[in-house]
Parts: sequence; C-alpha cells; structure tokens
Amino acid sequence: RMWHSEDQCDIIDKHTQSGLDLVEKYVKFVKERTEIEQNYAKQLRNLSKKYSPKRGSKEEQECRFSNHQAFLDILNEMNDYAGQRELIAENMMINICIELTKYLQELKQERKMHLSEVKKAQQYLEGTYKHLDNSKKRFEREWREAEKAAQYAEKTDQDLNATKADVEKAKQQAHMRTHIAEECKNDYASQLQKYNKEQNQFYFTDMPLIFNRLQDMDERRIKKLAQGYILFADTERHVMPIIGKCLEGITRAGTNVNERNDSVVLIEQHKSGFERPGDVEFEDYSQGINRASSDSSLSTPKGPLELLGRNKNKTFRLFNKKSKLPSSSISPFSTPPTPSPANGPPSPKFGRDPLSYCLKEINKTVKPRISSFRTLKRTSVDSEGFTHLPPEQRRKRLQQKIDDISKELQKEMDQSEALGKMKDVYEKNPQMGDPASLAPQITQTAQNMERLRGELNKYESWLAEAGGRGDSIRYSTHSLNNNGALACCFPTTLVSISEDTDSSQAIYSEFDDEFEEEELAAPIGQCTALYSFPGSSEGTISMQEGEVLSVVEEDKGDGWTRVRRNNGDEGYIPTSYATITLNK
Repeated sequence: RMWHSEDQCDIIDKHTQSGLDLVEKYVKFVKERTEIEQNYAKQLRNLSKKYSPKRGSKEEQECRFSNHQAFLDILNEMNDYAGQRELIAENMMINICIELTKYLQELKQERKMHLSEVKKAQQYLEGTYKHLDNSKKRFEREWREAEKAAQYAEKTDQDLNATKADVEKAKQQAHMRTHIAEECKNDYASQLQKYNKEQNQFYFTDMPLIFNRLQDMDERRIKKLAQGYILFADTERHVMPIIGKCLEGITRAGTNVNERNDSVVLIEQHKSGFERPGDVEFEDYSQGINRASSDSSLSTPKGPLELLGRNKNKTFRLFNKKSKLPSSSISPFSTPPTPSPANGPPSPKFGRDPLSYCLKEINKTVKPRISSFRTLKRTSVDSEGFTHLPPEQRRKRLQQKIDDISKELQKEMDQSEALGKMKDVYEKNPQMGDPASLAPQITQTAQNMERLRGELNKYESWLAEAGGRGDSIRYSTHSLNNNGALACCFPTTLVSISEDTDSSQAIYSEFDDEFEEEELAAPIGQCTALYSFPGSSEGTISMQEGEVLSVVEEDKGDGWTRVRRNNGDEGYIPTSYATITLNK
C-alpha cells in the first residue's frame, strides 16, 4: 500500500524523523562499543607489559625453562589479541559509524527538501482557496446589491409621484448592478474551476509523488541500517580466525611445557660435581682425657655502673652549649631555602630584617605561617579589577582574564622563538634575508611579552586577594629577568582569612622595630617601574607604574632587585618590572 493513500503529513513527518533518530542512536551505540574495545585492548597491552620480564632481569634468564617461556609466549599472544580488538574498534568506526553518519546527513537534507515541497504545495492550494472564497463573497455581495436595485426600480416604476427620469435612472442602476453581479458570478465560477483543478493536482499528483519519494527514502534508510546491523557482527567475525590463532598459540604454549625437561635443565644448571660424603665414624670419648683447666675463663662482664665509672669525670649533658639555630637561618645575609622549580624562583633576601626572618624560619618548623588579607596591599577599586562584581563572579572573571592573557603570552613566546630561529638562519645564510630586518619585530614581541607578564601578574594578585583557586595561587614561571635567568612574577602564595595570624604578626612587628634605625646603604642607581607591582609577598615592596625608586642592591641572578623609596621603605621588586640605571 502506497503512502499517498494517507494524507496525514504530520504522521509521515514524525515517522521519518523517528527513523533518522534510530540511525543516530545506533551510531552512538557503535561508538560506545568501539570505546569499550579500545579500553579493553589498552588494558590488555598494559597487563602484558606489566608482567613481561625486563631486559637482563632474573626473570628473563629463567626463560630457559619451558614453563617460564610458555608464560612469555602467552603474554605475546595476549598482546596480539589486544591488537585484534583494536582492529575491531577501528573497522567498526570506519565501516559503520563514519558511513552511517555521512548517510544520515544526506537523508536529513533529502527529507528536508521533500517536506519543503509538501509545505509549498499546501501553501499554494491554500492561496487558491482564499481567492475562491474572496470571489464567492464578492459574488454574494454584488448579487444582493443587484436584487436591491431591481426592487427599487420596480417600486419607483409603480410610484405615481415618481417622474419618468427617476424611473429611468432606477432602471439603469438596477441594470448596472445586475451586470456587475454577473461578472462576479463568472469570476467565482472561474476561481472554483481553478481551485478544483489545483485540488485534484494536489491530492492525486503532487502529494502522492512527494510521499512516494519519502517512502523510497525511508525504505533506503531501513536497508542501510540493516546493513549496519550485519556489519556489527561481520566486523568481529572477520578477525575471529586471527583471534583463534592467538588462542591456539596460548594452547600451544601450554602444550610445550615439559616438566621433565625443566628438571633436567635445572639439574644441569646447578649440579656441583662433588662426591657424596662418606659415613661419619664413631668417636669414643669414654677413655680418660685430661683436660687442663682453662686460664682464659671469661671474667664477669662489667655492668652499667662500671661503665659509668669510666666516665665519672665527664659530665653527661644534653647540650654542651646553648642551642643555636642553623647557620642558614641566623645569618643576616643568608638566602631563604630555594624552593622547587615548580614553585618558581627563590623569594627575595631579607637582609634588612634578619631576626624577623630568623623567627619566621623557626615558626615554619612549628606551624606554617599564613598571611591574612590585612597584610596584602590592595589596589585601588576600579572596573579593571572587577571589584564592582560579587566575589564569586569576580573570581570567575579574573580567572577568565588570566587564561586569556596566558594564551596571548604563549603566542608571543612562540613567535619570539620563531623569530630567533629565523634570525639564526639569516645570519648563517645572508642571501635568504637581512637579520637586522627582524629587529623591530623581535623588540615589539619582547615588549608585548613584558606587557602581558605585567598584566598577568596584576590579575593574579587580584585573584589571590579574591581567594581564587581554592585560596592557593601558583604564578606563572615563564618570564626572563635581565640576566637571562628564569624568574617569576611571585613565589607561590597561600592566602587565607584567619584571626590566628594576628598574634604571629605582632611577634614579627616587635623585632622589626628594633632594626628600623640601622644605617641605610647608599643607593647604587635608580629604576623606573614599567608595571604596577602589589608587593604582597614577604620582603617585597609595592610600586606603581612610572614610579621612580632608588636601587640599593642589584639583581644577583635570582630575578629580584632591592629598591628604596624616599621615605626609607625598602623591599624587593621583580627585575623585569622596571628599567634600571646603575651609577657609573
């Protein structure tokens, strides 16, 4: 029975759509099956690798025994078996998933075209019917007007008071209305004939043709889906012979085990060649044997008191001298312990507050010191730091901004590396280009990198204040200082709001005051800040973009320079964040 016998377009629409959904569902099913096969193969390979003997190991040397060699053969066969499972996944992906996905897109386009033709035919038929209805209503209206005009003319003709001109005028009006009504009647008849023709064309020609095409499309879909069902089994059936060979290899490995031969191999490997010992002779001790008394008898061992008597002149004390801190902790010019490379470069030195730093190191061994928000110098509130947003929204926006800047910085670093390689090529082969022509691009790239590092540092400090990343912030370690050493914007900083840190802050401030009046070192130069720096870490100092500071101690290769303000405040800043000019 053909589909055009049913004129319900909605039913056909839903049925064809459900067929396409089934194809899409089957494709997803096969994809998940391929993922299972790939994971299974991966686990088998890892299992074989885990139990395979390493080169030169004791297990490899034991492969001379047939049972050990058989186990090694099983591992190899399992590795091959895993390869066949991967082949099943690959063939299913290519022959089923990719093919059906491509075919599904074609069916969607074809179905869309046929349904569009149905809609277009329906709209054309509806438009024809509207013309028919309008002509019908006009014919009805004009015919009523013609009847009224005829009745008025007859009434005027019978009226004795009406003049001949009035009667003639009424008759002409009635005749004109009748003529108009006749024209509307003819137009209505023409529109009716046209609509009936279009309706017959729609129901007996256009719609059956479109529905036949949809029927053919759906049947082709069903046939293609059935082929996919068959391929699901055939794909695995095609590799069954090789899988069978793998299983036969495992069986052969078990069959090749020769327990008697393994014993012979072990005997041949470890046999000593010594003669068997003879019988032990009887020794008679019943005859008199004179034993001399031993002059070397053991004396009574000395007890603990005697041992203590030896050292009665020595005083046993836990400490001979006052306990001292390690030299690395009490030296005023010592450098804090170098963190691991993952945490960035070392923190700046604390030559100005040695005792404060010493107590800090002692406190680390007892309880980690966590800075509170009160110790951070916050930047001014502006829209750039998203301070107008709620805390959670601010953290999200800051994190998004940091990710974007990091991507841009990575692009600039890649471009810088490419320009460096290109410059080397030009220097070795001048005919390919002038190395000096790359200088503006290299300079511009370096400036862009420095600018992005400054922005990255700025937003990371804001994120640290906002308590982002679970209150733990790891800063970027991609910047290079002026000496070419790898440096970072900040060391790893842990930020937390805690009232317990107030007491420890008071301890450090007491000792800091004792060193306020020490003699200040003479400046060795000046520096101008290229970027703003919050100075939230211990020993650092904040600065604003364009601020001029005095250089007290130049960079020692760790990426930090010690500077001083006019008011006497000193601290460390990243070397790459300022332009430094030393006195000659």
